[in-house]
Amino acid sequence: MKKLALFIFFAIASLTAFGQSPVNSDSVAYQLQRQKINRMLAARKQKFGQYQQSLSQHTGIFGFQTKDDIRRSAGILMEISKTDDAIFRELKILLEYRDFQQKQIQNHSHEAETANDAYLKVVTHLQQQNTHLKQQVKEAGEHFAARQNIYLAVIVFMGASILLLLLRKNRVKA
Repeated sequence: MKKLALFIFFAIASLTAFGQSPVNSDSVAYQLQRQKINRMLAARKQKFGQYQQSLSQHTGIFGFQTKDDIRRSAGILMEISKTDDAIFRELKILLEYRDFQQKQIQNHSHEAETANDAYLKVVTHLQQQNTHLKQQVKEAGEHFAARQNIYLAVIVFMGASILLLLLRKNRVKA
């Protein structure tokens, strides 16, 4: 019994895990990309704070900046520039995700619209067929009623003829 319950639990868990739609996984990727960019922006902000601090450091004689101070500031500025380049690359990826999601939504919308049009055409065709078949049934019923009247008239005529012949035969014998 425990094995059956465990099997059902794993079956449901695997269906839930593998049953996610591509749009949902794309939105997760989009959110992860946004978080990555936000972390990079926070790191850039921190580096910019370091840069501001390095600009205010004057370790030279008479309170001037030394070459090392300027180099340290320039190094931090280069790191900020590299971070900016990385942020731009990641933003491009984020925008590509967004464009991809929009194209998926448009494709899905177009497919749904096409399917709806096809369903409407099928319904219209079936309604026309239904009308045509009702007309045929009506015509067949009218044709059957006309034949039935003819057959009834023929049977009545034949019965009357037989009775008439029998009456004449009985008169002739008498």
